[in-house]
Amino acid sequence: MRQNLGRSTRSIYLGLACVSLTLHLLLALFCLSVLQTVCVLPPSSSSSSSSRSSSSAASPSHNSTVLQHTSRNTLYESTERQKKLISVDEVIPGVKGHSKLEALFAHPLYNLPHPEPQEDDWLLRVKTKEDAKDTRSEEEEWEDGAATDSNWQSASEEQGYDKAGWTSAAETHPPWLRFHLGITRWRLYDRKDPNLRQVTQHLANQRVLGAVQKTGGTQLKLLVSFPDYGQALLKPMRQSRGAETDLNLFYFSDFERHNAEIAAFHLDRLLGFNRIPPVVGRLLNVTTEIQDITSDHRLSRTFFTSPAGNLCFYGDCEYYCSPEHPVCGRPHALEVSLAAMLPDLSLAPRRSWRSPWRRSYSHSKQAQWEKDSTYCDSVKQTPPYNQGTRLVDLIDMAVLDFLMNNMDRHHYETFEKFGNETFLLHLDNGRAFGRHSRDEPSILAPLQQCCRIRRSTLLRLRLLSLPAFRLSSVMRESLREDPLADVAPLLSEHHLSALDRRLSTVLRVVHSCQHHHSDVVYDDVEGRV
Repeated sequence: MRQNLGRSTRSIYLGLACVSLTLHLLLALFCLSVLQTVCVLPPSSSSSSSSRSSSSAASPSHNSTVLQHTSRNTLYESTERQKKLISVDEVIPGVKGHSKLEALFAHPLYNLPHPEPQEDDWLLRVKTKEDAKDTRSEEEEWEDGAATDSNWQSASEEQGYDKAGWTSAAETHPPWLRFHLGITRWRLYDRKDPNLRQVTQHLANQRVLGAVQKTGGTQLKLLVSFPDYGQALLKPMRQSRGAETDLNLFYFSDFERHNAEIAAFHLDRLLGFNRIPPVVGRLLNVTTEIQDITSDHRLSRTFFTSPAGNLCFYGDCEYYCSPEHPVCGRPHALEVSLAAMLPDLSLAPRRSWRSPWRRSYSHSKQAQWEKDSTYCDSVKQTPPYNQGTRLVDLIDMAVLDFLMNNMDRHHYETFEKFGNETFLLHLDNGRAFGRHSRDEPSILAPLQQCCRIRRSTLLRLRLLSLPAFRLSSVMRESLREDPLADVAPLLSEHHLSALDRRLSTVLRVVHSCQHHHSDVVYDDVEGRV
């Protein structure tokens, strides 16, 4: 009987142990599910009375991130519609195991609605037959005979160009022409336009038909032509990608970098600006794709073979165009950047503006803004910075330049057709990404002195500071799309880390501005969500 009682007791203990183990397993599963829920970062504090936002990052294991904007006086606490902009579970599941870049571009901050372009908001439009008839005399119509569907035809096959028969239908246009026809008052291109990828593929793969030296500027650059009548601006590799600018060199004394032009296009796109024409890296054969096909006598007479057996040239320009500063293949292969050309000035004139924060370009003199901390007060009273968005446009450009350490921004351009109500073109970025070990705070002078920034720009910067969308990570992924990434990374890890460091600096400057001023954020988001 005692044996039976002992067996019964052991059975009870065993049963209790099983129940206890089961409960522990259930508790562990419950805790795991809790840990996988969204973890909201604490909001940043500020004593400013202006609106501020803080960002929150999700746990990657849950494939979800919630971006919340919870400052005391935030604009987004006013309506549920605006909260959707910064609380978007449905957008983030692409982060884990997939593309951070795709998840970033799926975020509402990169998909804010734009007004439907009206007729005057397009830079160029294709004339219809009716428009053409209105501008033609009866004599011209008689000479041309019956009207055809083609607006422009060519059969100059003997010159190396493709036969072309472009009509008013977009599908008949080459990618570069569709790019030109897609430029509006607000941006150079629509990031979601499938033609953007076609433009970059066109630059990377089209046969080079001709190459001549481009006039203007201080350093060597070429204008290359393609069989479909497209053109591109070529900047050659002058130094290794990892070579840092000597600390003893002034900002105007350095080589321009081909990889800087490529990286600038990608960074501009990641910031949501879309103000730099598409740029692609490419390997060219110096012999067959430049020397043998050039019709530029100034250029052709500068080719020579170096003692190492490499084919080199140096062109004719103001700086670094001499046998002591040659551009050389290895022995014939040359890395270059190719940038899509903007419409011809005869079709779309551009106005050049001297930047108020232009440097002195002197070894000893300082510009006025470097000596006067209240300099922005006078700028704000000067057209076109006294109204509209021109000032925050300029500050957008300053943020871009600071992130890539570009001190060489003396002028900027706009399309004349749109007057002062348009974006700034972020052109000529070859002196960016020269140093990664040192930042140049003076580049941020427009932001520091004016304490003004777009809300959409600020929110994107805060988004890019989150672990799920860290700027260095999405930049690394974006640059992998470039053909030259197969040769070597376009930016070193040091440069990518510098992007994160500089982004934190920008956010600190904005925070400081909000601490001392009440009207810092220019709201371009209200009414667009």
